[in-house]
Amino acid sequence: MNITGVFLLNSALLGVGLAMDAFSVSLANGLNEPKMGKGRMSLIAGVFGAFQAAMPMIGWICVHTIMLYFKAFEKAIPWIALILLCYIGGKMLIEGIKGGEEEETKGTLGMNALLVQGVATSIDALSVGFTIAEYDAAMAVLAAAIIAAVTFVICMAGLTLGKKLGTKLAGKASILGGVILIGIGIEIFVTGIFL
Repeated sequence: MNITGVFLLNSALLGVGLAMDAFSVSLANGLNEPKMGKGRMSLIAGVFGAFQAAMPMIGWICVHTIMLYFKAFEKAIPWIALILLCYIGGKMLIEGIKGGEEEETKGTLGMNALLVQGVATSIDALSVGFTIAEYDAAMAVLAAAIIAAVTFVICMAGLTLGKKLGTKLAGKASILGGVILIGIGIEIFVTGIFL
């Protein structure tokens, strides 16, 4: 394994690029749950980091094993992200418009919704497996770990910022969070289909 500064920089930059969707969703989650504790923030950022690391590794494995099948699935990625993010964003939007929830339960993100967000924001990272295809297994794992660490830090920043804004926005935070998620889904879809 030949670890160079260029390898580390490329991995970190990949992490930044891949983490932007997760950052936006973290921002929305922070907006939606302004009283979120540090443990919960770490869980959310950790889930996003884990998915951002897993998807390039799955892509790397696909490149090295079942390349033809992955090519067919690649066309479905924008559709999957659009459906998942619009579903979650739509739920948040409806809850925000309805209002009237108990303050204690308002905006609490369940584990199932968090996992769906993790998949939706990282599914496009499958194609990064092509980018890191020339790496041996150890370098691919290291690159994925760097991507996960960068994603974790960026998501913690998004959650912190969202919490601060969420406290100020009070009742409108859920609506804004839902709009952000739907916007991210549309952006992933448009980018994946038309660009």
